[in-house]
Amino acid sequence: MFEVELRGTVITDIASLYDELNRGFMQSEDWRLGESLDALDDLLYGGIGDAVGHDRIRVTWRDHELSRAALGVDTTASWYQAKLARPGTFNAEKITRDLAGLRAAGEPTYFDLVLDVFASHDNVELVLA
Repeated sequence: MFEVELRGTVITDIASLYDELNRGFMQSEDWRLGESLDALDDLLYGGIGDAVGHDRIRVTWRDHELSRAALGVDTTASWYQAKLARPGTFNAEKITRDLAGLRAAGEPTYFDLVLDVFASHDNVELVLA
């Protein structure tokens, strides 16, 4: 089993989340994971990074409540707005709906979306500590 610990105390935004994922999963690589939920999904399949060759992955996310706050509504809204600022690159209708839903209900936040990616992998155990 491959085990990694994420330090919620250093996750202050989306970029620092991926910095922390790279610290935990990509030490043996000469390239870095991009800031993308799709990239996180690929990583958790175990075909890239330090988890290659391991059939199980355990991620312990320390101080996850700090990360939950940092990756909350404001961060998520900014992430959606940045996507909308690049017309033709992303599905603007879907992003507009998602942004409206976020503003109305306060969810799902980027943190929630990350948890959804983790939950979609039966080989991954996420421990929120």
